Amino acid sequence: MVSIIFNREKILLNIDKSRLELSLHDTIGSTNDFCKITTLKKEFLVVASDMQTKGRGRQGKKWISPAGNISFSIAYENADDEPISLIAGVISQLAISKALNVSEIKLKWPNDLIYKNKKIGGILVEREISGSQNKTIVGIGINLALNEKEPWWGDLKSFNIQNSRDDILNNLIRGFFKFTDGDLVNWVELWNLHCAHKNKIIKIFNNKILIDEGIFAGINSKGALLLKSDKDLKEYNSGEILIEGIY
Repeated sequence: MVSIIFNREKILLNIDKSRLELSLHDTIGSTNDFCKITTLKKEFLVVASDMQTKGRGRQGKKWISPAGNISFSIAYENADDEPISLIAGVISQLAISKALNVSEIKLKWPNDLIYKNKKIGGILVEREISGSQNKTIVGIGINLALNEKEPWWGDLKSFNIQNSRDDILNNLIRGFFKFTDGDLVNWVELWNLHCAHKNKIIKIFNNKILIDEGIFAGINSKGALLLKSDKDLKEYNSGEILIEGIY
């Protein structure tokens, strides 16, 4: 269904329209799934929907996507082995902060957006090989306003969000353009700057089993977390982390 809720002109403001195909919907199953089955006709395919009925997060977890929030995916050809979920976190943090003129949006490793120690957004990166195309698909969900939520969920309704969704979408697209054009070279520095748990004690779990704990020292260019324990600095590329006080 073609959306009449979004302002296409505002979303595409100051963006090179020849580089992307923009697909806007009132309701969709999953923006990532739409990208999977759609052939890239231009450099980027961008999909946004007012509501998702089959949204999901990492490890197949359900992602609630009611109307009025942000359900966004961007697909492009990419064979590089880059930590896209971390980079997308930086792009998302900057997009929200600029649109709402706020400084409190933070990042939690590896793919969560945080406001007031609650999760207000998440990122799901998937790869899809279709014919000759090797697509990277980045899905981003952001809670602008939720009527019902779990204790660890947050939203941004305390800000002036009524007219900001199109601005955030515009900033997201511009951010991915900047990254793919090689102009987001300081993303590691930005991620560490906006981390919600830098220098805090964390516990690392794998399949719900505690495997290590120590001080979160930041991330490196591979997107791995750096854990300071006694005199050692360890590197972890996967797992779930728990931080006291953050949802």
